[in-house]
Amino acid sequence: MFDFVRNHSRLVLGIMVLLIFPSFIFFGIQGYTRFTEGGAVTVAKVDGQSISRAEWDAEHQRNVDRLRRQRPDVDAKLLETPEMKRETLDGLVRDRVLIATARQYHLVPDDARLQRLFVTDPQFAGLRNPDGSVNREILAAQGMSVEAFEQQLRQEFGMQQVLGAVAQSSFTPPAVAATSLDALLQRRAVQIQRFDANAFRAQVTPADSDLQAYYDAHAAEFRAPEQAQIEYVVLDLAALAKDASVPEEDLRRYYEENGSRYTQAEERRASHILVKVDPSAPADEKKAAKARAEQLLADVRRSPNSFAEVARKNSQDPGSAARGGDLDFFGRGMMAKPFEDAVYAMKPGEVSNVIETDFGYHIITLTGIRGGQKKSFESVRPEVEQEVRRTLAQKRYAEAAETFTNTVYEQSDSLKPVMDKLKLQKQTATVMRQPAPGAAGALASAKLLEAVFSDDSVRNKRNTDAVEIGQNQMASARIVSYSPARTLPLAEVRDRVREAVVAQKAATLAKAEGAKRVEALKKTPNEALPISLTVSRAQPQGLPRPIMEAVLRADPKKLPATVGVDLGTQGYAVVRVTQVMAREAEPATDAMLQQQLAQTWATAEALAYLDALKRRTKAEIKEAAVAAASKSTTP
Repeated sequence: MFDFVRNHSRLVLGIMVLLIFPSFIFFGIQGYTRFTEGGAVTVAKVDGQSISRAEWDAEHQRNVDRLRRQRPDVDAKLLETPEMKRETLDGLVRDRVLIATARQYHLVPDDARLQRLFVTDPQFAGLRNPDGSVNREILAAQGMSVEAFEQQLRQEFGMQQVLGAVAQSSFTPPAVAATSLDALLQRRAVQIQRFDANAFRAQVTPADSDLQAYYDAHAAEFRAPEQAQIEYVVLDLAALAKDASVPEEDLRRYYEENGSRYTQAEERRASHILVKVDPSAPADEKKAAKARAEQLLADVRRSPNSFAEVARKNSQDPGSAARGGDLDFFGRGMMAKPFEDAVYAMKPGEVSNVIETDFGYHIITLTGIRGGQKKSFESVRPEVEQEVRRTLAQKRYAEAAETFTNTVYEQSDSLKPVMDKLKLQKQTATVMRQPAPGAAGALASAKLLEAVFSDDSVRNKRNTDAVEIGQNQMASARIVSYSPARTLPLAEVRDRVREAVVAQKAATLAKAEGAKRVEALKKTPNEALPISLTVSRAQPQGLPRPIMEAVLRADPKKLPATVGVDLGTQGYAVVRVTQVMAREAEPATDAMLQQQLAQTWATAEALAYLDALKRRTKAEIKEAAVAAASKSTTP
């Protein structure tokens, strides 16, 4: 039957349309309405405003797209789990809470401050044009308008203000810091005697009945996993780019059309003298500051070579005054706009008029210019060729992906047809249902492996459907040979079973011997044990976690304290805590730990404040709606 469907796909498609269309007419309108209404279901509320399921889905898709850009090899299926979707909803609620609070307390920046933040923040340097405006082309490539970007930026700065004020004002009291460090670094003197299970192995001679009993009780440990030997092919953008033929004239045309990309940005070096005054200062104060700047400008113009000396004595910029006002080289967008405009309008050696910015009044001299030259075609040819190949490959990929998808489906008995059409290389591997540790590429795709082990693939050994395994990457595979999961017979795993039984019984003997020792020491509390150490949480001296936990649980008021510690298959340990000592003062280490503690404390306070804001804005997640949405999207 499946062969008939494959060979008569157009006929089957026509029949399906004839059957489905009337059903939609008579029965589908109500179902369609329910589908569209589902997007309007409220899944959360913040400050009286609803968050719809459609908004949740859209935000999650944006998160998925961002993660896939950052990690193209990630399996999309892992990003669609209920846990990941819930994390998106929690983040959406958190952002709405912060936005509502920022608006309430007028923390959202106005246009002037937003522009100032944009041109001075280094993280936005890649989005700025030379004149400090937003690069519309870069935003468009990310599917965003300038208006949407400004709104997002405004909200992000507002949200940062809400929690930043709390985190930055956090203070860890000295008593709290001291108590926390004491708990972390408090030292304890201990004595230890180990009863290693290996020392008791010679006393163990398991009978056949012991092996059989262990095998029967632990059969799951001796199962060989389901696996398959496969052959597979991968279509990816990199391969298409590698094979793309690029004429020399196309490379030169691209170079000329995109000349700005190969031009080194011009940078200028300047020195300045600053007379500080706050923008909100009274008019008289600003007038006096400007008069002072005019006087300094007159001094400099009378003696141009004295600029550095005048700056050292009079400039109120603490960062540059000691260097004679030198600001080193800087590009566009790195200085306040009036300052930048003045510098880029000057000639080397020229001294400006008095320039006003939000920082005060400046006198500037231009001391150097570098950059601004276009790189030669020969020097950037490899970069140009790589970009042109990538562009051509992107245009070809959509067509190639359609050919790939159709061919592996329509000629499903072999991968050779698609290999011949697209010049792909066949690869082979032995795989299981889950990606192996360290797997990469197609073999790391849980989605591809799920297709490999589908009933149709296992039973008929056909090609899998084309599976997207990463950004601009598709794969198809077929099973060559298949081995189902099975329990290995005792005869085949006898050595493993015997090893497990010996280890188990040796550990039991070690524990019994150790327990006797604990009881004996209760009668002779002053008897010393073979190993003596001083330990702390920060310096466990290599002791296993179970021993350290036992040491730290000992009551300091009841010393010496003797306890037994079961170490599982490793054996047993007898531990005696004899003394509790204060931490050793190490100024460098203490300072670092106090800083880490302060950061942890600040984070905790910010999270506590966020919880308070959630209550204040009556933030609520509609668990029933979330559960219903999860059920409707579960395959």
